[in-house]
Amino acid sequence: MNARRLLAPALRSATAATLAAGGYIHAQLYVDEYRFVHIIGPLFLLQAAASFALATLLLVGTPPLLLTAAAAGVALGALGGFTASRTVGVFGFAEHGLQPAPQAVLSLLAETGTVLLLAIWQMTLIRQHRAARPPVRPPNWNRATTRTPPV
Repeated sequence: MNARRLLAPALRSATAATLAAGGYIHAQLYVDEYRFVHIIGPLFLLQAAASFALATLLLVGTPPLLLTAAAAGVALGALGGFTASRTVGVFGFAEHGLQPAPQAVLSLLAETGTVLLLAIWQMTLIRQHRAARPPVRPPNWNRATTRTPPV
């Protein structure tokens, strides 16, 4: 089998795995620590549910651009929330450093991996579409039937 034909399913599966891993970490944090934190707790649960749903949809088949954009949005949202909770705080909630350990580091790796895999996947799709286009050729005109060349 051609390596290029295996690349897209491999990237899709890896992206779904990293997205689901980030969702699992957020679900675990919700159950263990954050379910009683006002607003933040439900956001952790929402992020986990969205991650699992999008990971499942990615595995079902080739996703449209909207689905990949939603997956990137969930991962970037988690990274943004992580950054905000360590700098300015989110809804009055703040964390410091890479706490809770090891979930903070694992979550960062999973979300960053999701974004990177989605970027690589989109780049391969763009290359495949460019390679599939027919080459551009100059117009073929016959001097016997045409008095002047096309402009």
